[in-house]
Amino acid sequence: MYLIADAMEPYLRANNIDFDRNQPEMTLAQVINDSNAQNYDLHLAIHSNASPESSAGRNTGAEIYYYPSSAKGKQFAETIANNYKSVYREPGSVRVIPSGSLAELRRTKAPAVLIEVGYHDNRQEAQWIRDNIDNIARSLAKSVTEYFNREFKEP
Repeated sequence: MYLIADAMEPYLRANNIDFDRNQPEMTLAQVINDSNAQNYDLHLAIHSNASPESSAGRNTGAEIYYYPSSAKGKQFAETIANNYKSVYREPGSVRVIPSGSLAELRRTKAPAVLIEVGYHDNRQEAQWIRDNIDNIARSLAKSVTEYFNREFKEP
């Protein structure tokens, strides 16, 4: 997921979006505390999914989570979903899901969205992720740009 974040940077810079990133060694609590210590307008968490052991390797789909009472989070999640459907291998499997149980959504001050870009335990899906890092990054950066009501510019 850090490769996706790396690939997002030129798009965000081209669109004059200021951003900050967590570090791989940070715990979830540190990520949340760091986000809350700043005055951010948005919090985006990029993840890949894993199936339960009973269905390992068989699931596909992208899931985009937001906190149920966050209107801005929901708006951002829907923007991500609309853009992600144009790059994802199974557009009908892109879902927007409210969740009150994910700490990164529940405990951050800024409107927050967590995207599971696909299932890394499914070989075909994992390969698709590897082959589409830039497409995923562009889609997410475009979503951030649209959230802030800016016209998207290519780097």
